[in-house]
Amino acid sequence: MKQLKPADFNGDAHEVAQMLIGATLLVDGVGGRIVETEAYDRDDEASHSFSGPTPRNEAMFGPAGRAYVYRSYGIHWCLNFVCREKGHGAGVLIRAIEPTQGMDLMRARRGIQEVRQLCSGPGKVGQALGVTRALNGLRLDEAPFEVLAADQPARIVKGPRIGISKAMEVHWRFGEAGSRFLSRPFG
Repeated sequence: MKQLKPADFNGDAHEVAQMLIGATLLVDGVGGRIVETEAYDRDDEASHSFSGPTPRNEAMFGPAGRAYVYRSYGIHWCLNFVCREKGHGAGVLIRAIEPTQGMDLMRARRGIQEVRQLCSGPGKVGQALGVTRALNGLRLDEAPFEVLAADQPARIVKGPRIGISKAMEVHWRFGEAGSRFLSRPFG
């Protein structure tokens, strides 16, 4: 499988979000296949970048192919991949992965045994992969990250994003059709 480079992320967030379905995400060798994503763009009211750069979202305005990490509800670290050219403010939230590598460490970090529950939501992904603010702004093609292109195209389904109160009509949530590792089924 081919390691994705920053140029691979330099596109519209909703296109990159679909390209990532089936790709492999590893953080220090722990992770699996990406099965669910959500796209956000600076022209999108639901995006952290909508109101412009702040100390919290600065990484989202950085060059494509970097991590944007934020804390959700003051509890969960969430991992996003920055898209588009520097200064634009777009990204892809990693909503769910199918765990394949580092299962024992993911189970220990999450405190559960059930494989399906390890990474079936963005907060769960962050906890299972050991994501912290220290990863914010780091390149996705350098350690501790490894993002490998999907070896074959995935069957993708789409629908409305989850947990937002603005721009709910935008169907920029993407998932692998039939995956049992999604955070929530698609309607």
